[in-house]
Amino acid sequence: MRFPAMTGRLMLGAAAAIVAVPLAFAQAEVIAERKDGFKAMEQNMEQIQRILQTRQPVAGAVAPARAIAEHAPRIRTLFPPGSDRGDTRALPTIWSDRAGFERAADTFETQAQALLAAAEGGDARTLGSALDATGQACLACHRPYRQRR
Repeated sequence: MRFPAMTGRLMLGAAAAIVAVPLAFAQAEVIAERKDGFKAMEQNMEQIQRILQTRQPVAGAVAPARAIAEHAPRIRTLFPPGSDRGDTRALPTIWSDRAGFERAADTFETQAQALLAAAEGGDARTLGSALDATGQACLACHRPYRQRR
């Protein structure tokens, strides 16, 4: 059966739309997941900071430090190709300098593990130093890979 040229183009357009809609949904989903994860990490870091500032027992920092350490390895997976469009502040350098981005993510992951170890160790001074280092690892990634507000 032969279709007129316009019908064939319409069918190709419809097929492209059928493929594009799930991809756009997947992109929006991964962007939402990474935003939620980073917001949770920020809240957990603030919780640890409050524990230190108010001189609460360091044991209270274990749960938020664990949440940060558990999320850290996921960071590099939350920026798949194509997730640079939509409601995101991710800069194109995440994809154009993927090796640098992954090194920054690895550094953050290492610091997050050190933060957890410090919280589990129970010493406030060590925890404070680990929190500072973890914050610096955050900033080291934000500067080259995230747009400012």
